[in-house]
Amino acid sequence: MPKLKVNGRAQEVAVPDDTPLLYVLRNDLKLNGPKYGCGLSQCGACTVLVDGQAVRSCVTPVGSVTGQDITTLEGLGTLEKPSKLQQAFIDEQAAQCGYCMNGMIMSAQALLNKSPKPSEAQVRSALDGNLCRCGVHNRVVRAVMRASRGA
Repeated sequence: MPKLKVNGRAQEVAVPDDTPLLYVLRNDLKLNGPKYGCGLSQCGACTVLVDGQAVRSCVTPVGSVTGQDITTLEGLGTLEKPSKLQQAFIDEQAAQCGYCMNGMIMSAQALLNKSPKPSEAQVRSALDGNLCRCGVHNRVVRAVMRASRGA
């Protein structure tokens, strides 16, 4: 049984080690931030942080992240107290349909973990693998830049 640390809490799940992390997060732990998009690591909707790095949970076997810190969108902030990045997305009205937002925010958080004051080019590069059919990329970039400035 894989033993996980998700959003700061120890979790034990009764699943095979090769079960995709996304399935465990959504089905067993009832965390709905990560989304199933393509199942092929191409869209980014399922992105979570593993030890601060962006990881596509749809193709990550749960057994490969045992003992590592896993952070989902729910672990960044709450409705009452969103993280600085989540608040910037709200302030910039960066979401339209919202399906891609989990991946956008988690990929952006991984960038900010590594580079707290990124250039716009760095933000665009970090988000390059996150697909959005609604076309909110410019608002997303503005939100990440706002969060990096602490605004």
